[in-house]
Amino acid sequence: MDKGQKSAEKESTKGVSAPSFIPQIPSGRNSSQYDVFLSFRGSDTRKAFTDHLYNSLVNIGIVPICVFRDDNNIPIGKEFGSYILDAITCSRILILIISENYASSKWCLRELIHIMDCSKSTSHIVLPIFYKVNPSHVRYLKGSFGEAFHSSKEHFDEKDIQEGQRALSEVSYLNGWESEKFANGHEGELVKKVIKTVLDKLGRDFQLNVTKHLVGICDHVNKIRNWVDTSANDVRMIGIYGMGGIGKTTLAKVIYNGLSNDFEYRSFLSDIRETAHCNGIHHLQNQLIKEIEPTERQIWNVDDGINVIQSRLKGKKALILLDDIDHLNQLNALARDRKWFMTGSTIIVTTRYKAILDQSEFKVDYKYELNELDEVHSLLLFNKHAFHMDHSSREFEDISRGIISTMGGLPLALERANSQFTCGRTVDFIQVRELKN
Repeated sequence: MDKGQKSAEKESTKGVSAPSFIPQIPSGRNSSQYDVFLSFRGSDTRKAFTDHLYNSLVNIGIVPICVFRDDNNIPIGKEFGSYILDAITCSRILILIISENYASSKWCLRELIHIMDCSKSTSHIVLPIFYKVNPSHVRYLKGSFGEAFHSSKEHFDEKDIQEGQRALSEVSYLNGWESEKFANGHEGELVKKVIKTVLDKLGRDFQLNVTKHLVGICDHVNKIRNWVDTSANDVRMIGIYGMGGIGKTTLAKVIYNGLSNDFEYRSFLSDIRETAHCNGIHHLQNQLIKEIEPTERQIWNVDDGINVIQSRLKGKKALILLDDIDHLNQLNALARDRKWFMTGSTIIVTTRYKAILDQSEFKVDYKYELNELDEVHSLLLFNKHAFHMDHSSREFEDISRGIISTMGGLPLALERANSQFTCGRTVDFIQVRELKN
């Protein structure tokens, strides 16, 4: 290979997608180590559109999105190629940013070929972006896109040329975005659309953790979902109240998970009562702002936090869960006014005190009281925890019913009693009463 060929080979790998960090690629071909893989031509979009999209992806949402993108420190050559192809295989969503010079890179073509092969499986999602190029030019190798490809063919293997042309034709038929046509060419709007699509596709991976042993919750969920579904043209606040340990947080999480795919902006503030006591309400305001729209600015007082929340939430349809509020000033500092939120936003509040919901300046739309489980559901929940089945063995049936009778229908108390029961300890009713209190 002469000097010119070496230079071309080096350029063909420069700017090709590589990870922003270098973890170990798992050997299993079905593993998903990355949420998103970005395939792009570095010389075209690295410092502009791709950089904007990458930073928006990794900085949005409650759970960080793991994105594979450009890094010039990745070694080139055979090891480089194997690393890239493995990363594609181990990614859930494959985003192709097909720009003018994309097909002039041998490695971009190899990425594309592998991506189109992966698209034939159900475990991969391919999202093409035709960045300032026409899909028909990609399909028929016309215009400046075709010129870039043909001018670089002398550096390609014959296999790359043939399979590359096939892959380019295939991707041109996929439903994607044309940057020049979407939102009249406003790239910021295109980035927002791509982000929303990615979050929708990854929605199941960003669910709040809920216990597997759910008992008697379906009726509650259906009633609250009916409220939400019938008021989609307004901002709404739903309050769930009841004694401690009754299952308010679990119910709210189930509702939140069921709605989450409809919202690009989401926030879950857990255990507000304890967090506000230990760290102050401004700490919760910082968390809310960070999850909705990350910023380096730190909030040090509640009044400043209110102003920033209003500014950051303006124009954003958000889903917010405020868990275990025990004072009105906490609610007012986080969601005091309906005008803070965009139409369609939903705020879910859990509290032990109905008075907080009654006195809220927001004017809570729906208030739902959660009561204790009845005897049948209490026994079912206890048995699921203690025996991993819907019923207890005969030798423990009497003591199980005795525990249920003593504990009442508090899910948390039943779980605590079960932990004592399954650890092989002697459980008498005095211990059970102590657990309940």
